[in-house]
Amino acid sequence: MKVLVVDDDVVSRMVLMHLIDSCGVHDIVEAEDGAAAWEQLEAGLRPALCFCDLRMPRLSGMELLQRVKGNPELQAMPFVLISSATDRDTVDGASAAGADGYIVKPFQGDEVRPFLQRMRAPAIAWAAEPPGQTRVRLGVGAERLQAYLKGFEAQLAALSGEIGSLAVGDAGALRVQLERLHVGCATLGLSGAAEAVQTALIDTPDAPALHALLAQLRQSVLWQEELLVQDSSLQASGLQ
Repeated sequence: MKVLVVDDDVVSRMVLMHLIDSCGVHDIVEAEDGAAAWEQLEAGLRPALCFCDLRMPRLSGMELLQRVKGNPELQAMPFVLISSATDRDTVDGASAAGADGYIVKPFQGDEVRPFLQRMRAPAIAWAAEPPGQTRVRLGVGAERLQAYLKGFEAQLAALSGEIGSLAVGDAGALRVQLERLHVGCATLGLSGAAEAVQTALIDTPDAPALHALLAQLRQSVLWQEELLVQDSSLQASGLQ
């Protein structure tokens, strides 16, 4: 799971990154302000969660939040604002803008951990084959299965950038892409995700619905990756 941390204050940024790391999430990307974060997001960065300071130069946290929630490819990303401001107007404004959480500085690990734990499970609990069974069925080790999942995640990200043209253009090309996703889900043991794609093949959704489907598929893949890591850790400790 990749987490984006945005804060123009170096100390606050480092403290937050340390708290996230201590919660067991080690894939952390940092940005020195909202503008730098937006550049990374426009370049293809797709974190599972973003913690962002409210008051920053160039592009504030509220402005970055508005851009994220206004972008079909990014709007499903949970966005948590962090600030020293505690007044009701600021907190209510953050909620109205679409923030998924608000943390007051100085923050503690107990305030950060719930957001990370929430992201470890997919928003839609689609059925899936246990990673150990997938490995046996495919005859591969954990590292190879991890590579397959990462490759499928990259495929989803690439398709997300093409949805606009595919949804309004060649219906045949869109169907081919959905069929490829269906095969990928089935191969990787993501049975619930495969059923969702099958439904999309029958009743072709519009562009916003397709973006939502891809975001849900990505969460399913990220969760499967998390389960694979947990399985590998248990095996290494001799508990399985």
